[in-house]
Amino acid sequence: MTIVLNEPGVDGLTEAVDALRDWQDDRTPLQLHPGDLGWAWALGAERLAAAVRTWSVAGRIIAVGYLDAPDVLRLTTAPELRQDGELARRLLADLDDPGREVLPPGKVGLEVPHGALLREVLLEAGWNLDEPWTPLRRDLSGPVKDSGLRIEVAGPRTAGVRTAVHRSAFGSPAFTEEIWHVLATGPVYADARCLIGYDDQDNAVAAATVWSAGPGKPGLLEPVGVHSDHRGHGHGTAISVAAAAVLRELGASSALVSTPSSNTAAVATYRAAGYEPSPERLDVSRAA
Repeated sequence: MTIVLNEPGVDGLTEAVDALRDWQDDRTPLQLHPGDLGWAWALGAERLAAAVRTWSVAGRIIAVGYLDAPDVLRLTTAPELRQDGELARRLLADLDDPGREVLPPGKVGLEVPHGALLREVLLEAGWNLDEPWTPLRRDLSGPVKDSGLRIEVAGPRTAGVRTAVHRSAFGSPAFTEEIWHVLATGPVYADARCLIGYDDQDNAVAAATVWSAGPGKPGLLEPVGVHSDHRGHGHGTAISVAAAAVLRELGASSALVSTPSSNTAAVATYRAAGYEPSPERLDVSRAA
């Protein structure tokens, strides 16, 4: 087959998101999700498009890569091609070719889904195993208990509350109210909800954004945070339960979240919220 590497540009982002939506499956609990691109849309479609690459055959997208950080690429493929040797070798060639501008020079990390032949091909080519991640999944076939928080879906009038919780939780000034409006007007956000959790004194104590991939598909929590003034009271567990409930209302088959395995507190929080850990997944990396 003739595999073509593309820079989709702004006009091609929706097609890439649609491909990711089609590929979501509860049997692959940690792979690039349309919600990942939806969250990144907050920085603007042009910036996101510059970080996305697609691989196609006869006009059909068969792989999508997203440069999630300057040195981290998240990549997934059509499920039926995860063991395809031709695709794996082509991906390796493009990843290692500086002229293709898929990856920057120097040390880089790569996320690939479980069961992908690409992982073996990369390791044989001299790449190394890297940081372990723990994916967690909560089944949504049954009802979800009340979280114990009052939950509000953020909108234009409460965007400032939503973003203030995020900035406190992550110690980052970047997620402003203006950025939220960019996020909320992105096409992927039509299948998303930003949640604000309030305690019994009406303090905004936690927040999460959930992303549906469509009915019967796994949904994603990205991100989840607790206000720094209100930690240690179980609010992280509560907002994770609330997120699962909202995804169930959106028709999701399950709720997915992942965290570095080294973040044992986060793993414990999600487990307390009913999320079951899946087998640990290791990134791969290329040395400088």
